[in-house]
Parts: sequence; C-alpha cells; structure tokens
Amino acid sequence: MSTMPIWIKDPLAILAEGAGRGLVVKDGRIVELVPAGAEPATAGAVAYDASGHVVIPGLINTHHHFYQTLTRALPAAMDRELFPWLKALYPIWAKLTPEALDAAVTVAMAELMLSGCTTTTDHHYVFPAGLDDAVGIEVEAAKRLGIRVLLTRGSMNLSERDGGLPPDSVVQDEDTILADSERVVAQFHQRGPDAMVQIALAPCSPFSVTGSLMQQTAALAEKLDVRLHTHLAETEDENRFCEAMFGCRPLDYLEKHGWLGPRTWLAHGIFFNADEMKRLGKAKTTISHCACSNQLLASGACPVCEMEDAGVGIGIGVDGSASNDGSNLMQELRAAFLMQRARYGVSRLSHKDALRWATKGSAACVGRPELGEIAVGNAADLALFKLDELRFSGASDPIAALVLCGAHRADRVMVGGRWTVIDGAIPGLDVAALIRRPSAAAERMRAG
Repeated sequence: MSTMPIWIKDPLAILAEGAGRGLVVKDGRIVELVPAGAEPATAGAVAYDASGHVVIPGLINTHHHFYQTLTRALPAAMDRELFPWLKALYPIWAKLTPEALDAAVTVAMAELMLSGCTTTTDHHYVFPAGLDDAVGIEVEAAKRLGIRVLLTRGSMNLSERDGGLPPDSVVQDEDTILADSERVVAQFHQRGPDAMVQIALAPCSPFSVTGSLMQQTAALAEKLDVRLHTHLAETEDENRFCEAMFGCRPLDYLEKHGWLGPRTWLAHGIFFNADEMKRLGKAKTTISHCACSNQLLASGACPVCEMEDAGVGIGIGVDGSASNDGSNLMQELRAAFLMQRARYGVSRLSHKDALRWATKGSAACVGRPELGEIAVGNAADLALFKLDELRFSGASDPIAALVLCGAHRADRVMVGGRWTVIDGAIPGLDVAALIRRPSAAAERMRAG
C-alpha cells in the first residue's frame, strides 16, 4: 500500500553527501536526497521540519543478551572476570520464566530505540524448562515496539559435567537444539530488504557447546541460508580452554567446524593474532566490538585498526546488560571511540569511525546492505537527535557533537518509514509500568 512521501526537511546536519536539504521517504524507503538549494523532485511530499535535528542512519546493535536486563549491577557478579562472572550468574539465569523474559526484552529494545537504534540483534542461549518459546516472545515484543530485529536461536549443550561452564539446568541436547533451530527459522525468518524479523543460529561459545553441535549448526545455517553468530576470542581464559579441551586456538576450532565464512559474525574478537586477522578478513567474517562490556569485565580491547587493515569488518554491540548494565547504543559507540582513540591516537581514529562502525559496519555484520547508510533505495531507518541540552552548548560541529559531547537520547526514530520514537518517547509505552515489571521479576529470580 502506497504511503504519502515525507520530506525530512532542512536538517541542522545530516550524515550523508548531497543531502543539505534533507531526504524524502516513501513506502518505507529513501527515494530522494535533496541537495542544498533545491526542492524535492518527489511530488506531494509532506515536510517534517528537521531544522533542529541532526539526522543519521539508524544505529544497528550487533550483540546483546536481552534477558540479562534482569541481572544488572548484581553484587555476586561484580568485580569478576568472564569465567567466574558466568559461574555467578548461571544459577540465576536458570530461573528465567516467559513473563520475566518478556519484561526484559521489552526494556532492552525500548532502551535501544530511545538511543537511536533501529535494528538490533539478540543472542539468547538460555532455555531452562518452560522457556521453549523464548524466540517467539522476543518476536512479539519487537512487533509491539516496531524495531527491526535479527534474533538468534542460541544454544548450550556442554555442561559442567561434560567439562563445560554452564550448569545442567540451562543446557539442551543436540537433537532438541537443531530441531528447534529449524522450527524457529521456518516460523519467523523473513527474507528480502524489507524484512523486520530475521533469525540466525548462535551456539553460545566454545566453552559451552560441543564440536558436533558447532558443525551441525553450521551445516543447518547453510541449508536454511541464515547467518551464524557466537562469542570468540573474548579472553585469554578462552584461549587456554580451547587449547586444553580441543588442542587448538579458538579460530582454528571455528574453522575446523565450518564456521569461517561470510555468513558468520563474532562477538568481541579481542585475542586474535596477525595471521588469524588475515584469515578472518579473507573469509569476510565480521566482528562485533563491545567496548563497555570489555572494559567492565577487564577482558581487553578489540584491535580494530589491525582488524580493518586485514579486511575485517567492524560493527558495534552493547552486549548483555549484566556486563554493560545498559542498552544505549549511542553511548556504546562513544565508548568504543574513546577506548580506541586512547589505543591508537588522534591521527588514526576519529568520531566518524565510531559512527561508521555503528551504521555501515554493523549492517555488514547482520548481512543487511540496505541498512546503515542514508542513500537512495535504502531502508528509511533514521535517528534524529536534538542538540538542545546543556551537554551540547557551545558545540560547533553537530555530527561530531553527538559523539564527543555524549548524546544519549534520540528525539525521533524512524524504522521502515514509520516513526517509532516521537519527542523522545515510544508512543503507547507505559515506561513506569515497564520499569516495575523487570524489577519484580529480577527480585523473584534472586530470591530463588
């Protein structure tokens, strides 16, 4: 059904070339960039006055664990590195219920949207008894809010008794995982440039799944033509685990089981050596850089410049709210910029790199070239920010100000040509009630 074209008119600034007077949106896509001094060629376009807004492509989040919103700032997990951190949290996550998950995912998605995010992934791998329809719960929440999603059917089948990290209560057997992975793809995965819901397959990590599951999942993803995701090279502990358990480094393990290729994107990628980076680049496997989580868990820093020099695409992910304690993607890209600027210096990195990672770079991670850039033919996924807060006073470059001055809340967000955030709020969302729901669920899970 055709819709009235919208002219996003005369923005204060826009992250696009040749669009000084804005852009025109029709039927969910960008149909025209309007140069400075020109009028739209598109007939009947209704103007939206963007003179007080900085317009950028909608941000894309490439790694998250929505359910972890229920375990933010948890004392038992504080001041721990990854493996002991996981050990402290698994028993609580094992108590996850459908109602708690719905509350958690709604909070996570809402936070992301309000930060200018238009597309998000989620890595859900905890399936305790009674939570068989976790992906379905996430799909329904995404539809209610209007955010574009790439949800993963995650998995764990290597428990403590088998030499893995998770307890028995949160793992499933391989046949169950593979059958449900096929079901979820058949039920929810949409194809094409207008897709709002897509599914990927995502064994959790080398220390929580078997080699057989890794290999079978890769084969299934090939058969179903969906993407693959997992954590890799996040800590030195992981390197030691893989060498002791499998006799090889994590990337060798990945390649051995058929994962090294363009359908795969990996979370973290901190501890790759130079040869491994070249192999990743050649394979067109991409990396989700999660700066806040890496800092909080003291894991290290993704070597983004060496990665890009080797041809590896970089996206941005907020990671789970138990290791970031927030789902603000604009703040995440600022954290990534600051972390990497400190590492590489002013001559190598600018705020533009961080914006690129969170837009075009992230679009490559999720396999959606029609996202992440304000260009004719692309999806009309946009984030509009005002610079009317104290933090921006005195700023000269509006786009740089978003990163350098610390923008954290979008005024308007558009997904597929539809406004999903208006005046800094999600229409119809009762925020006060939403805050209460996960808080109560978290308290019940902690109490046991």
